[in-house]
Amino acid sequence: MTDLTRLPAAELAAKIHAREVTAVEVTQAHLDRIAEVDGLVHAFLHVDAEGALATARAVDADLAEGREPASALAGVPLALKDVLTTKDMPTTCGSRTLENWVPPYDATVTRRLRRAGVVILGKTNMDEFAMGSSTENSAFGPTRNPWDPERIPGGSGGGSSASLAAFEAPLAIGTDTGGSIRQPGAVTGTVGVKPTYGGVSRYGLVAFSSSLDQAGPCARTVLDAALLHEVIAGHDPLDSTSIDAPVPPVVAAAREGASGDLSGVRVGYVREFAGEHYQRGVLGSFERALGQLREQGAEVVEVSCPNFAYALPAYYLIAPSECSSNLARFDAMRYGLRVADDGEHSAEEVMSASREAGFGPEVKRRIMLGTYALSSGYYDAYYGSAQKVRTLISRDFAAAFERVDVLVSPTTPTTAFRIGERVDDPLAMYYADLCTIPANLAGNAAMSVPSGLSDDDGLPVGLQIMAPALADERLYRVGAAYETVRGPLLDRVPELKGVSV
Repeated sequence: MTDLTRLPAAELAAKIHAREVTAVEVTQAHLDRIAEVDGLVHAFLHVDAEGALATARAVDADLAEGREPASALAGVPLALKDVLTTKDMPTTCGSRTLENWVPPYDATVTRRLRRAGVVILGKTNMDEFAMGSSTENSAFGPTRNPWDPERIPGGSGGGSSASLAAFEAPLAIGTDTGGSIRQPGAVTGTVGVKPTYGGVSRYGLVAFSSSLDQAGPCARTVLDAALLHEVIAGHDPLDSTSIDAPVPPVVAAAREGASGDLSGVRVGYVREFAGEHYQRGVLGSFERALGQLREQGAEVVEVSCPNFAYALPAYYLIAPSECSSNLARFDAMRYGLRVADDGEHSAEEVMSASREAGFGPEVKRRIMLGTYALSSGYYDAYYGSAQKVRTLISRDFAAAFERVDVLVSPTTPTTAFRIGERVDDPLAMYYADLCTIPANLAGNAAMSVPSGLSDDDGLPVGLQIMAPALADERLYRVGAAYETVRGPLLDRVPELKGVSV
């Protein structure tokens, strides 16, 4: 039998729905794969084998009785980032603060996956409260990159990306505040999409930075990402920032792009995304990608977005400010970790001791940054000024999209760095998001698609594609077209040490 863990989600779904293979067989194959390799990769924080098999059996029963599949992905397994609430599994956000916490409700994304018959295998590892670019900030240990277990899988959603690259799941959900879907996709050779802000509900997504957070699809092919995007997207009255508009035709665009023809598409490459922080191999891969887009008929031109140079400092004022407000809810009074509760300490002392014990160094760093930026006398100089920069970045995007249909850049300046290499240098860690942050600040749609391997170290490189808000379909057309000429990438992933990949 074909190794079911190697097949794209679309192909798995077709086989399940044609009853060539059962959803239970597909699910069990992925559970077996997790058991085989996750001791090394550590993509998962929680595996729900019983719940996954129950969902698979229900899909098989519906098909056996002649009912139509609940969705195009019914019966296909998925790995869910542990920042989205699940009423039948723990939601820890990678933090001791929420260790073993089982929420009383499902996130809207979780609910839509269940309604679609998607099989949720479990919850994936992440940087604590989604703060990081390496998944080293998880309280439960780092995730490893299947291309080289000594290297990071990106962050904050490294568990989701690693599960795809290790063939533990064909689909995953991530969240992207400053690049946490796209940067992991780039360094693991997978596809990651940040939809237009408000295109996917944030209800039940444990908030880091409310004006930036966005859930999105992760997959091994552009079409698979489009199919998952269609399942989770759409208006949600439970989320006040949810867009009440039709879901962009992402699946149709991915199928159209698969022809490889980009005639009439105008592509702009951003002049500002180059310099000392970029590896030579990453820039070389990007230049080759531009050449391939030209060969496919796209018109490729240089575009200047001068205010993108200020995106990183603006982000690291806005995001910590919002996080310092959002994380105030973890006060040890209602749920979560509670220490020093011996009757001899005041509520304030219990709160302080619990936060000291529960939050890791990066979370504490960002809370302090944000609290300072919002403090009396500094609000206008820091947070207020950063919001003005955000407006300028949005204007840069608007001007660029008057000339071109999409913008492209490297997804991240380097390939996967070694575990431990940047943990003591927060600024070096933050540079991983140089290219991805502008789209979050503006609310635009953006995708990372694999663009081959770096000449420097043979590790994956990502091509970032950016589109205007509510024009997500452009990502999928260009991404799918480019994917057809780039060819397979994950078939070249080396063997994991001690296990077979």
